[in-house]
Amino acid sequence: MSSEVGFAELPRQVHKRAQKRGFEFTLMVVGESGLGKSTLVNSLFMTDLYADREILNANERIEQTVQLETSTVDIEEKGVRLRLTVVDTPGFGDAIDNHDCWESIIDYVDMQFDNYLRDESGLNRRNIIDNRVHCCLYFISPSGHGLKPVDIEFMKRLHGKVNIIPVIAKADMLTAKELTAFKKKVMAEIKEYGINIYAGGEMEDDENKELKGCLPFAVVGSNTLLEVGKKRVRGRLYPWGVVEVENSEHCDFSQLRNVLIRTHMQDLKDVTVSVHYEGYRSGRLAKTGTILGGGNSDMSPAASRSVSDSDRMLAEKERELEEMRRMMEMMKNQMRTTHSVSSGEGQSV
Repeated sequence: MSSEVGFAELPRQVHKRAQKRGFEFTLMVVGESGLGKSTLVNSLFMTDLYADREILNANERIEQTVQLETSTVDIEEKGVRLRLTVVDTPGFGDAIDNHDCWESIIDYVDMQFDNYLRDESGLNRRNIIDNRVHCCLYFISPSGHGLKPVDIEFMKRLHGKVNIIPVIAKADMLTAKELTAFKKKVMAEIKEYGINIYAGGEMEDDENKELKGCLPFAVVGSNTLLEVGKKRVRGRLYPWGVVEVENSEHCDFSQLRNVLIRTHMQDLKDVTVSVHYEGYRSGRLAKTGTILGGGNSDMSPAASRSVSDSDRMLAEKERELEEMRRMMEMMKNQMRTTHSVSSGEGQSV
């Protein structure tokens, strides 16, 4: 007689179900123009998301406001399907006056939370598409002088809404000694200003060694194949040699790819749900309850705007669900009464 019940097969069942449904991941990239954001994303996922993009000149970039461009691509590897959505932010940090350049980004993140909350509160919850932002790669200019005021302000505004991973762009512009000093300075300033960046979430300490040891990631992006020795590698060609993108001695590209895709992708999603989304959901429901109760909201000015259509829809759906529950309870009681009467008549006969 076997002593095993069989629940040890649950992980296999979950794996099979997840493989059938596929996965969703939304990545946001933020930084000034010319830091190689598009090139890095294409290098990370071995695809070309920006084939039709127009490059603006200097005057057009100065006049341009922050826009958000969303690109979605379906990727499959060894039978596992991934629906990847990349949110780019052209125009960020390019204006002469960058005051409030992060507002449209905050509004976008909140809108995705709001859409998910509305769908989650609806009657049909089986096919909800998750467009919540799971990770934000923030690109830091390799100036060697630390974080700029716009860098600090952006991360302080967003760190409570999304997982931020700081990235030093075009790291091949710095010598090894300069890069080490720059990394230390950036991390010291992040700590000084109380910025919470993603450092592993709920992962075990041994799984976070690679992540914490590389922050902020110093990256080089390129999709150009070059001959180095007897092998072809992706890299950048200089008069003095080749910077290999996937060589961990040249940059942190491989480590960043491992964290984003191979080791921490699910944890990034889990932290988004359990920390950032729950914080937003609690605040929104509390605000809706305060409005329905006729009280005054004590939330920040940005959060205490006039009641939006989504707020009204959420409140109406809550009332509809409550009414349906009441009707179902009445039907059950009526069925019980009818059954009792029928049983009594049968016994009397």
